[in-house]
Amino acid sequence: MKKQLMAVAVVVAAGVLAGCGGGSSTTSAQVAGKVADGYLEKATVFMDKNGNYRLDAGEPSTETNASGAYTLDIDPADLGNYPIVAVAIRNVTIDKDTDLPVANSYLLSLPKDSVSGTVNGNFISPLTTQVREMMETGNYTRDQAMEQLRLKLHLPEGTDMMGDYIAGQNQAMHTTAQNMATLMGGQMGEVFQGGSDTAVDVNRYRGMMGAMFSNISSVRASNSDATMTQLMTQMTTSLDTITIAQPFQNMSSYYGGGMMWGGNTTSGGMMGGSGGSMMN
Repeated sequence: MKKQLMAVAVVVAAGVLAGCGGGSSTTSAQVAGKVADGYLEKATVFMDKNGNYRLDAGEPSTETNASGAYTLDIDPADLGNYPIVAVAIRNVTIDKDTDLPVANSYLLSLPKDSVSGTVNGNFISPLTTQVREMMETGNYTRDQAMEQLRLKLHLPEGTDMMGDYIAGQNQAMHTTAQNMATLMGGQMGEVFQGGSDTAVDVNRYRGMMGAMFSNISSVRASNSDATMTQLMTQMTTSLDTITIAQPFQNMSSYYGGGMMWGGNTTSGGMMGGSGGSMMN
């Protein structure tokens, strides 16, 4: 199972409406791009204006086409102020790497800082999602998060962590993203509430991404079912310690080096985190 999410190109267009005796002007903006791991068809994409990882009334939304591409029509004032979220929905969204529907739902995102007019800088993937979640801790700027992730993955200096690794044929990034997406989908029962495919518990989601980062070297190198099963089991057990529907927490401690959970520190570095929330 694979998931990747790609390029958000932002195009601002102005239209002028004129009438007899006067005229008025309206300005619209478009956020366009692709969702990928293999490119994802029929994924739901939206601008998350309240930072709850859910599509709410009034939030611009659309669905990806057969190429994984989408276009959001937004208020120009919102450009670069809110993250973009994409949800792959089980039995609906098609992973173009396999041309099969995804077996489990999972959520990917792009930090608001990356929603710009730079076409090649707005790719949405498991890796851009990880960058956003690192920024959510308040401990990283976008550049710092990208650099730390690059170092953890042992990728060459200058690698664009927000870039389209499918078009760029970066197999190391592609494989990492595929494994990340498999783990994310495997935690569907932990992070989506009440059997929903769209109602995400933010704390458990952030906890999952913290565990992902703490084990990212293993995630990248994982090429066996046994390793993935072990990582999946550890993650599920740990997520069970995070109470559903608590106020948003700052998951800073999840990114401290080891897998951190639940308030008890072990040799593996398990320790919980709390605090306020940020929206990147």
